[in-house]
Amino acid sequence: MKILVINGPNINFLGIREKGIYGENNYDSLVSMIENKAQNLGIDVEVFQSNHEGEIIDKIQEAFYEKVDGIVINPGAYTHYSYAIRDALSSVEQIPKIEVHISNIHKREEFRHTSVTAPTCVGQIVGLGLNGYLLALEAIVDLVKKK
Repeated sequence: MKILVINGPNINFLGIREKGIYGENNYDSLVSMIENKAQNLGIDVEVFQSNHEGEIIDKIQEAFYEKVDGIVINPGAYTHYSYAIRDALSSVEQIPKIEVHISNIHKREEFRHTSVTAPTCVGQIVGLGLNGYLLALEAIVDLVKKK
């Protein structure tokens, strides 16, 4: 089983930006957490990050051709306005997807309350910090096994 984890803009700045919201851990520690969880689950994982919308769309489309079993995505700010990423996620409807946000987007600025990408996903995990990624991996594995 292979799971793709996609991180959008500024996630690579974990540990640098807004530590009160996103925590002290840097991006490398997030990747290590994800890779360790994948090893414990006995799955393959690829972690991808880009600050560019088109690269994220390309990666989603590649997931179709590479027969990825599931996608965990944190679209970052694209969550709130990228209909192009939303359409890419929608076009791979046969791949289960879970949207993750480190902070609770519903307790933040009004513009963050709306996710245009979440309706294309089977679920959304918000506000649980980096652990949200680990829970999403578990959920995707469970969903794939039930297919």
